[in-house]
Amino acid sequence: MRIQQRILLIRGDKVVIDADLAAFYGVSTRRLNEQIKRNTSRFPADFAFRLTLEEKLEVVAKCDHLARLKFSKTLPLAFTEHGALMAASVLNTQRAVEMSVFVVRAFVALRHSVENRGELGEKLAELERRLGDHDAQLRSLVAAIRELMRRRIGFARE
Repeated sequence: MRIQQRILLIRGDKVVIDADLAAFYGVSTRRLNEQIKRNTSRFPADFAFRLTLEEKLEVVAKCDHLARLKFSKTLPLAFTEHGALMAASVLNTQRAVEMSVFVVRAFVALRHSVENRGELGEKLAELERRLGDHDAQLRSLVAAIRELMRRRIGFARE
C-alpha cells in the first residue's frame, strides 16, 4: 500500500484518514481512536479533526478503499502530518514508530512535488510570455515583408 496515495486534501490540508493511518501503524481503527480520545490535548485542530458528514461522503465516493466507512455511524478523523506523527507516539508500538518515518517521508515527498509543480508553472508562464513577445515581433516582420512585396521595385516612367 503506497502511503502517498492515501494522503488526501481536505479543508486545504493534506491529511490521512484514521482507517488508513491505523492500517499503516498495524492497529485497528478502534484502538487508534481510543488512544486519541485518551490523549486529546496532544491533538489540536491543526493535528487532527473530525470530518463532517459531507466530507465523509465525498471521501467514500472518491476512495474505493474507504467504502466501508459509508455505513459507519462515527465520522472519521483526519490527521495532518503532525497529527500522524503524534498518533505514532501515543500508540507507542514498534510498528507505529517505524511506519511514522514512512508517513512523514510521504508527506514531505508530496510537499516537494507540489513545490516543483509550482516552479514548473512559473517557468511555463515565463515561456508563454516570451513566445507572446516573439509572436508579436514575427507578425510585425511578416507585415513589413508584405508591405515591401506590394511596392514596385525599380524606376517609374514619367
